[in-house]
Amino acid sequence: MKSIFTRFSKREDGAVTVDWVVLTAAVVGLMAGGYYLMRQGAVDLAGGTATYMQSWTF
Repeated sequence: MKSIFTRFSKREDGAVTVDWVVLTAAVVGLMAGGYYLMRQGAVDLAGGTATYMQSWTF
């Protein structure tokens, strides 16, 4: 049993996969945070633009 654990602990085949999963989770988290921060500003800008354009006459 000890030799199996020793062999398993020395293998690095799955290490790259774990790195990519952690990196992808970090990117998704940063994108979600960016969306949360920009959402209200975009809504306010769209509302202000709509209000401004409603006063136009053609």
